[in-house]
Amino acid sequence: MYAMRKELNQYRQAGAIAEITVADPHRLTQMLFEGALERIAVARGAIAQGNLALKAKKITQAMDIIGELRGSLNLAEGGELAANLDALYDYMQRRLLTGNARNDPQPLEEIAGLLREIKAGWDAIPEQMRRAS
Repeated sequence: MYAMRKELNQYRQAGAIAEITVADPHRLTQMLFEGALERIAVARGAIAQGNLALKAKKITQAMDIIGELRGSLNLAEGGELAANLDALYDYMQRRLLTGNARNDPQPLEEIAGLLREIKAGWDAIPEQMRRAS
């Protein structure tokens, strides 16, 4: 059973790496949102199961991904939208830290909702606008 799980994880990682090498910047950002949401979901499950080590690892990974999203903002040219996203990403990281410290799934649920909302807007960008940027 363990060997099959290990092989499946290796297959998934290889698929993700292959997708990253051909993905455009828009798709890479989508993948960051997906990765953060996946890690938050696993962390919520880990809290429910009392697996504190896994919870901490996945929350840290989610915070790192949000940090990448934040770092990709162009604050000089992005205007008010970039500034608002910067503040929101900062808030998300702080709330995840709170959820981690308190073993509380509520902040994780809140941040997952915010990420899904931003991702939905990102996903709705028309193809012609994606190519223009």
